[in-house]
Amino acid sequence: MKAKIFFAFAVACLNVAAQHLTGYVDPRIGTGDHGHVFMGANVPFGMVQAGPTQLQHGWDWCSGYHYSSDSIIGFSHLHLSGTGCGDLGDVALMPFVGRTDCSRRGLARKFTHADEVCRPGYYSVKLPTDSINVELTATERVALHRYAFLGKRGGRSVCVDLENTVSTWDKTTDCRLQRVDSSTFVGYRMSSGWAKQQSVYFAMRFSREITDVEMRKGVREGAKGMQYALFHWNERGGQDTLMVKVALSPVSEANALLNMETEMNGWDFDDVRQHADEAWERELQRVEATFPTQRETRIFYTSMFHLMVAPQLWCDVNGDYMGADLRIHRNAGYNHLTTWSLWDTYRTAHPLSTIIFSDRSRDYIHTFMDIYRQSGELPVWHLVSNDTYCMVGEPAVPVAADLILKNQNADVDAEEIYQAIKSSLIPKGVDESYPLRGKQYLSTLGYLPYDGSESESVAKSLEYFLACWSASEVAGRLGHSADSVMFARLSKNYAKLYDERVGFIRALSSDGKFRDLTGFNPCHQTKDYTEGNAWQYTFLVPHDVDGLVQLMGGRKAFERKLDSLFVADADLGAEAAPDVSGLIGQYAHGNEPSHHILYMYNYVGRPDKAQKLLRRVMDTLYDDAPAGLCGNEDVGQMSAWYIMSALGFYQVEPSGGRYQLGCPIVRKARINVGGGRTFVVETVGNPSKGRVRKWILNGKMLNRTYITHDEVMSGGELKALF
Repeated sequence: MKAKIFFAFAVACLNVAAQHLTGYVDPRIGTGDHGHVFMGANVPFGMVQAGPTQLQHGWDWCSGYHYSSDSIIGFSHLHLSGTGCGDLGDVALMPFVGRTDCSRRGLARKFTHADEVCRPGYYSVKLPTDSINVELTATERVALHRYAFLGKRGGRSVCVDLENTVSTWDKTTDCRLQRVDSSTFVGYRMSSGWAKQQSVYFAMRFSREITDVEMRKGVREGAKGMQYALFHWNERGGQDTLMVKVALSPVSEANALLNMETEMNGWDFDDVRQHADEAWERELQRVEATFPTQRETRIFYTSMFHLMVAPQLWCDVNGDYMGADLRIHRNAGYNHLTTWSLWDTYRTAHPLSTIIFSDRSRDYIHTFMDIYRQSGELPVWHLVSNDTYCMVGEPAVPVAADLILKNQNADVDAEEIYQAIKSSLIPKGVDESYPLRGKQYLSTLGYLPYDGSESESVAKSLEYFLACWSASEVAGRLGHSADSVMFARLSKNYAKLYDERVGFIRALSSDGKFRDLTGFNPCHQTKDYTEGNAWQYTFLVPHDVDGLVQLMGGRKAFERKLDSLFVADADLGAEAAPDVSGLIGQYAHGNEPSHHILYMYNYVGRPDKAQKLLRRVMDTLYDDAPAGLCGNEDVGQMSAWYIMSALGFYQVEPSGGRYQLGCPIVRKARINVGGGRTFVVETVGNPSKGRVRKWILNGKMLNRTYITHDEVMSGGELKALF
């Protein structure tokens, strides 16, 4: 039996070594259930995300695509991945044969998943109604479409949709399209949606001379200018191919043309596709891992793929970008980025990035500081030059603090970053140009009261507290002793919200009284919490687990409380948000506030319980199928959790780089940490048992439940003996 197991493992290792890692990526994972992931062609962190948008719309179509649909109405160039709100879908093209009224149903064409191919950097689908095969590939700022008309005649056309009928999330406020030459067109689309003032400029070049352009008005009221264009060319009869390049810019039509001519000056579709695949392969090779099963390999490398969809470029090849002040700026030696789902990603995606993408930290911190200088505050949920102010807290603070504490603030002065952190947490006055979001209460009450101006007061308070802890750590590092003490005191105010009568963190009034207990059910979501309830938010103290343990009565009492979480009644109540999913009792893995909780067992001497549950989550709440995510991908966070947990360590504290050890499922992983160094994780024995007997770091047995960031980045070897 042992020989068979070894043979199967050896075959799995050989397969990973022989096959490109891109071959293990399945972009369908997360397109079903509530995963909301992007489907289409892009390169790592690229501005352009060329992919299909479907006839159906609603919450499960936040990315524009859901596996349940069978109708496509366009191929657009900006998408979101895994979010709980929708937007984008800009500048959509749709090839067709015959006549259409350019409505959603008029453009819609049936397809089947059997006729659909998607792999990193490439997407294709057959549209049988019109006998057209559509293929997409991309560079960072340019998409390349290839349409094969397979013999059906009757007037072949391409519709360019600027009204954005492919998306119901935003509204066109102004748009235009103008001819440059016989095959080249430029234009823009202005819109208002989740991003209130969005501008996208484009350049479009056809591989054939366009003989006729038919301009049409849209069906929505209020937008200026033409909203549809139908492009026609001289048909050659029989099977025929048309290619279209579409370049984007946040700044100007001229820059869109510059992007096109710089990144894609030819028409070799297969060459562009190959370079896209190579770009993904290079990035995936930052972690070379083998697993006992092909299923785990596919989940892991698809998670790596999802992690690199965003943040994405939001600057042109010459460095121009549209700033948070909606003015044009030019960066110098770094890339300005967008799509910052920070309430989600500060927890795992960003700590993971400090290990495997440390070379990108410069782009991250420069972008944060650009936004701060232009708006007066670090980003909250930034999208295409706009802050949506979605979700709660100051989630950029732990990210910025983490970069300073790990010495990854590049060439940005740590003092200036700290001032941005402090200014973002401590408002300067009530007439600030950005929303205060309850921070005015921190300096007076030390928490947000439920009878104040802010709903979800518990969630907002807790998020501010952990950000204050991060600020305190940075202040101490930089010698600001008074600030460090002030922020540390604020960070411990979670204790004020702990109601000893019921053993949960609950809402306080402005005069320090808990909300009435009448009807209180810790399983039910109320307006005091953000996408969660008292069970989940009582553990949202990742910055001071030891303090929370003492508050609850010590290690045994805390262990019992954790045990109770995983067996509690899973009824969330009638008002629960659909985001609260992936339940084990009241632990909700499908939503981010729960993501650190399993590792809390380490703090009370029960890593065995953490390991058993970690294995359960990885085995049952992730899969290599379309419904492979138990909640929204949330721009890489769900995948980042899997990557770090599969490797066996996880950052619980919001900043600083102390990684709690868990239950690795890799057989062996070589992590490229930069500077020619690698950190190797290896498991010995059977990881499926879910119980690590001992840990060995660089040949020495560990007598602690964590490793440090410096230990990882120095290179070496971590072994888990099962």
